[in-house]
Amino acid sequence: MMSAALLTGTPLADRVAVVSGASSGMGAVTAERLAELGATVVVLARRKERLDSLVKNIEAAGGTALALAVDVTDRAAVQSAADQVAERFGKADLVFNNAGVQLISGIEELKVDDWQRQIDLNITGLMNVIAAFLPHLTDSAAQGKAADLINTSSIAATRILAKFSIYSGTKAYISHLTRLLRVELGPKMVRVATIEPGMVDTELPDPDASKLMADLIHDIDCLQSADIAETVAFMAAVPRHVNLTEITIMPTAQAI
Repeated sequence: MMSAALLTGTPLADRVAVVSGASSGMGAVTAERLAELGATVVVLARRKERLDSLVKNIEAAGGTALALAVDVTDRAAVQSAADQVAERFGKADLVFNNAGVQLISGIEELKVDDWQRQIDLNITGLMNVIAAFLPHLTDSAAQGKAADLINTSSIAATRILAKFSIYSGTKAYISHLTRLLRVELGPKMVRVATIEPGMVDTELPDPDASKLMADLIHDIDCLQSADIAETVAFMAAVPRHVNLTEITIMPTAQAI
């Protein structure tokens, strides 16, 4: 398989990037790529040991990174993380709002705990990150810097898929929220965007979702985390007046 890397040099030098959901998968690989392209990277997730390992890898490659073990559903903890970022590196100007969970089930199974977990992480967690770091982004933009809020949605935001009701609902919220935020933040030169990936070969906590992924991987060449990472990096690297607002990323062979 060809490398996903297209950017060269350090187009993200002097940027301070925050990546949530960074302990594995798309978040971890994106954090590494942003650091490789010159950004100082702060990684957020609950699993501190994984974050520490990620930071070691980034530093071994010559990058600068900081791990902050944070549950994004805890508003006060996310705000504390934002304060630590400002104190250590100055204001963040690139936020990859990526934490999320996918738990699929038929609606009549009434897995209400799974419903709530997805709402708490995919919606409330996303909003907590926005609340904590939006002042960073608006300040950065006011100083003439590039400022990016990139939210992770999914093609599930628009596809009608059985057993994905709650997950798809949370992702539809993210995609539409992003469109609305642009109305307010675009005139302030804060770029707001969503990525909507199709099937990505990444870690999923739900056995049903993992089996679905495993079956599909046998049939099609799925996206890799590096593909998402390069897309996020490109969105942040384009000139300040350019906002790539919604990017749907599909495996070429995925039909639905």
